[in-house]
Amino acid sequence: MRDEKNARETARCTVCRAEMSTAGKRGRPALYCSRSCQARAYRRRKLTPAPEAARPADTVTSAQSRKRRRQIAEAVWRIAAERGLDAASMREIAAEAGVSLRVVQYHFGSKHQLLVTALHLLHRENERLARTRVHFDPANLRGVLSAMLDEFLPLDAQRTMALRVFSAYYARSLTDPAIAAVFLSDEHPLEDLIAGFIAMAQTNGQTAPGLDARREADLLVAAAVGLGGDVLHERRTLDDVRATLDYHLAKIFSPAA
Repeated sequence: MRDEKNARETARCTVCRAEMSTAGKRGRPALYCSRSCQARAYRRRKLTPAPEAARPADTVTSAQSRKRRRQIAEAVWRIAAERGLDAASMREIAAEAGVSLRVVQYHFGSKHQLLVTALHLLHRENERLARTRVHFDPANLRGVLSAMLDEFLPLDAQRTMALRVFSAYYARSLTDPAIAAVFLSDEHPLEDLIAGFIAMAQTNGQTAPGLDARREADLLVAAAVGLGGDVLHERRTLDDVRATLDYHLAKIFSPAA
């Protein structure tokens, strides 16, 4: 008799579990065959392990926000490279990024903030890529400097786009003091770095005597920037420009006999 009762109770519990599952989907309370079955269901729910905690909402939001800001900044780059910064209105930027104007305004309080942020992001992107292409070799400092100067030349689509964007910012800085204050920094980290490499080569006896490392660095950077612009305007070829830069590097790295 006890075995038959247990079998009937087990069958009813199976029916109750199915009813509880269906009731949850319909949004109404589940029905149980007895109070003991209801108690067992309550204990099962209490003992069921809690689901794994999700990532904090702020972490997810922060990552999504960075991705969206990058998407909008890339739209600024494309407009600046193709049409200049004068064409980069907030509406044009939103359309280019494929988002609404409200989204652009949410992530950037003003157009000036957007242009400045896009400039800083492009600088960081260029530095990241340059680190993958320029490898320090103390035994070949001339090669290191040559690779660094290549970063100012339109050797591929990414560097071509970056040079066009920087040219657009430079043109805007001539008439926009707020942009000029950001774009034309008083610091010259690249010239300082190149001057340091030339000074290192001087210490190792790899350069011509009597050089002013800082002046040579200024000349190299200015030459690379100007000649790179000539390539963009198709006034010079890449081969011609690289030959000119190599000529000047040869004069620097020509130690006395």
